[in-house]
Amino acid sequence: MQLSLQGVIPIPLREKVTSRQSGMWNTSRTFNKGEYVFIQAPSGTGKTTLVHILYGLRKDYEGEIKWDHTNLTTANNETVANLRANGISVIFQDMRLFPELTVGENIEAKRRLTNTVTAAQAGEWLDRLGLQDKKNSLGSTLSYGEQQRVAIVRALLQPFDWLLMDEPFSHLDHANIAKAIALISEVVQQHKAGMILADLDENNYFPYTQTVIL
Repeated sequence: MQLSLQGVIPIPLREKVTSRQSGMWNTSRTFNKGEYVFIQAPSGTGKTTLVHILYGLRKDYEGEIKWDHTNLTTANNETVANLRANGISVIFQDMRLFPELTVGENIEAKRRLTNTVTAAQAGEWLDRLGLQDKKNSLGSTLSYGEQQRVAIVRALLQPFDWLLMDEPFSHLDHANIAKAIALISEVVQQHKAGMILADLDENNYFPYTQTVIL
């Protein structure tokens, strides 16, 4: 699945993003499935806004975004929902777990919707990220780092051509980052998928094929 952007400008940030040169905003860009794209985004340049736009959560922008032939601006809710269910997964910066559900329930709710990963496999992924003792803990009781690791596993529980990540390791130490990178890399390769990782600072988490300054 190909991603193309033509002249995209987020309306709330129009003045800020048009006053500086950007490798993404108000340009013509194309990304192909299988690419590993790093979006380096200085503070205030719209990193989270970009991820939300690409996921179809926001339409307050000018220009055009297409996932293959699906135009996000004009697509109806059913089309966008189908795109998210089958083509795009996301790790949100704010995690968005259900606080009233346990870790296991948060994972199982997503897993049952997609039915592409077994319960045993999902449990193994939680174990690999050091969450084996947290499966019965409520989302509201987790540390930010624990929430982030649950959110990473949840994002991998579906088919996808692209994985979007917004500061996915911001609350993790080096050891847990290494574990998360290994798991993400393994699943992305299984899907022959691409990834877009947006972060503030330069990093070498993955073997990026492109680096774009937002």
